[in-house]
Amino acid sequence: MSTEDWRTAIERQREQKDRYFREDPHSPIPPDEREAFDGLSYYPPDPDLRFEVPLDEHDEKERVTVATSTEGEQEYVRWGEFHVTVEGEDVTIQAYKAEPDDDRLWVPFRDATSGEETYGAGRYLDLEPDHHRTADGDWLLDFNEAYNPTCAYSDRYECPLPPGENWLSVPIEAGERAFH
Repeated sequence: MSTEDWRTAIERQREQKDRYFREDPHSPIPPDEREAFDGLSYYPPDPDLRFEVPLDEHDEKERVTVATSTEGEQEYVRWGEFHVTVEGEDVTIQAYKAEPDDDRLWVPFRDATSGEETYGAGRYLDLEPDHHRTADGDWLLDFNEAYNPTCAYSDRYECPLPPGENWLSVPIEAGERAFH
């Protein structure tokens, strides 16, 4: 995919999400705020924060307990890790699965923008094999697709929080910014 096609696809995804948040009855935006909702805030698409990388699967896939935004807990399987370079710094980020037989990977993270420019509790990436696997088996880890969990829009939601091992010291200036 060319850079221009990729950028157009990112913009289209964002327009669809804004429309869903504004119009759909299942939107996480509280109903009394939807009429005034004029879209989410995003960083401009940055091709330097889009990586084609292998997933280094862990030999032993441990179950980890993750705290939630409502002081609860959820369990995930630490499946593997990605290694990328952001702003000259080597970064390792863990990928999880809800269940071992799931195809998709969940990559929650906090970074140096969390609580400043982006949602304080962190953001997520969902990696689906149909859209995020390359022909040679690598994964597309595209931080431009980073999104806020539903609890960023309303406290009626319970969201898992990124484990400390995915608290990155570098800024990830891509994807969704803080709401409001």
